[in-house]
Amino acid sequence: MFDTVAGLPMHPLVVHATVVVVPAAALVVGLAGVWPTFRARAAPLALALSALALGLVPVTVRSGDVLGGRLAASELIDRHRDLGAGLLPWVIALVLAAAATVWLRRRETVRARPARPDGGSDGSRGSAPSPARAPRRVSVMVAVLAVTTAAGAVASVVRIGHSGAEAAWSDVAATTAGPANPR
Repeated sequence: MFDTVAGLPMHPLVVHATVVVVPAAALVVGLAGVWPTFRARAAPLALALSALALGLVPVTVRSGDVLGGRLAASELIDRHRDLGAGLLPWVIALVLAAAATVWLRRRETVRARPARPDGGSDGSRGSAPSPARAPRRVSVMVAVLAVTTAAGAVASVVRIGHSGAEAAWSDVAATTAGPANPR
């Protein structure tokens, strides 16, 4: 199941999805964590993207294991596999940070709707409430969680991608290297 798709190794195909979705989720989670106006509109998107990333990571790792079983043993491949296994905890933390932004958004939305004495809404028909401020310490904790996990996830993807490129292309680069100063 994790071997090939239309005759091509599955790993390079799903890697491209992971390399796009994880940083996109990290960007949205990070922004939602620090920017209340953005959070009011995009917190659910942050959670959806991070959940998609969480689904992609195990598929990417498993397809990489299958591909690695077809290749000759290599220190570069072993390093890439080890780094790849480290992405899942970052993405789990990213999902938790996204959930925290959704929770914070809901808390801000509830606080933004003042109740009328008769139990109705504030009377602003059809207009969305403006975001209210959550307690500062809560907002700061969510922001730190969001930015830290976003940065960690992106850094992990970059390191994994670099090691994968080295593993895949080091032999090609060595055989096609031209003179140091071509003229």
